[in-house]
Amino acid sequence: MKKNKNALILCICTLMSLLYSPSMLALESDAEQPIVIDSDTATYDDATELSTYTGNVISVQGSIKVNSDKLVVHFKGGEAEKLVFTGNPAKFKQTPSPGSEDITGEALTGEFYPKRNLLVLITNATVWQGNGAYSSNYIEYDIKTSLVKAGEKSSDSKRVHVIIKPKAK
Repeated sequence: MKKNKNALILCICTLMSLLYSPSMLALESDAEQPIVIDSDTATYDDATELSTYTGNVISVQGSIKVNSDKLVVHFKGGEAEKLVFTGNPAKFKQTPSPGSEDITGEALTGEFYPKRNLLVLITNATVWQGNGAYSSNYIEYDIKTSLVKAGEKSSDSKRVHVIIKPKAK
């Protein structure tokens, strides 16, 4: 019985490793990278655990790059919990896996939750990849799985606009 159980575990592990694509591994490596921020000015308030960066802010974590006018980092216990960036518009780019097309986006406001691999774009938000584009006032982008969710279920007046262009011949 123990031999069959070990064989089953080995089979499941092998199957799971085959199901994970290289792009999933590449995305996971982004979360393991440090967040590097360059800006014109920077302040840190130890009492509120807030760090504020202004002026041509460039933040990079692995293959994820965000350009904004202002970035506020909310810390909790010494770790970056939430990053709020604003711009006219603020822009982001991620390379999901080697050789694949970049995912790009922009919005007036964005929130990045590093521990959850979640990027939320708010107000005049658009995300592009390849031949498609999603536009809405609210877009969630799961950086780990490249899943885009657009729109708000709470309101019919806030619509999602999607464009799917034909591939060039």
